[in-house]
Amino acid sequence: MTANSLRSFAGGLLIAASVCGAVYFFGTSDAAQTQAEEKISIDEMQSSLAAQGYFVYTEEEWHEQLDHVRAEAYDEAEANMAVEQGNEETAETNESVEYRTKLILTVSSGMTSIDVGDALVRADIIESSMAFYNEVENRGLANALRPGTFEIDSEMSLDQVISTIFK
Repeated sequence: MTANSLRSFAGGLLIAASVCGAVYFFGTSDAAQTQAEEKISIDEMQSSLAAQGYFVYTEEEWHEQLDHVRAEAYDEAEANMAVEQGNEETAETNESVEYRTKLILTVSSGMTSIDVGDALVRADIIESSMAFYNEVENRGLANALRPGTFEIDSEMSLDQVISTIFK
């Protein structure tokens, strides 16, 4: 670039910056117009909200409403508990409930007998994962873990669980 063309380019930048600055400083300001809005009173706000379907309460009225709702919920819960206690007493005398746990155990390659024992403990099938691991080690089945999906029941003995999961 020659010196003359560089001066022309700099002059163009100076004129463009001057025009932008003048528009910025002397242009109309929208901020002044937004501040000029009139403020409406509290009564007008409440009537406007009520007309749109909203409920407007004071702090006191709101707390009264909350206390009333809590009291109703408490009374209803007490009534339900009394009915449930009567039903429970009747049900307990008629039958005993027996719980069984079924576990769908997925053994993937890379899992160890300790991992399997932890899963069985989480499902309340066995009491101790370490006892399970020791039993597997004593039988020499630590390397005989079969990958796959197995159905384990809480009524199964430890021998049945081991024979199901290991080869």
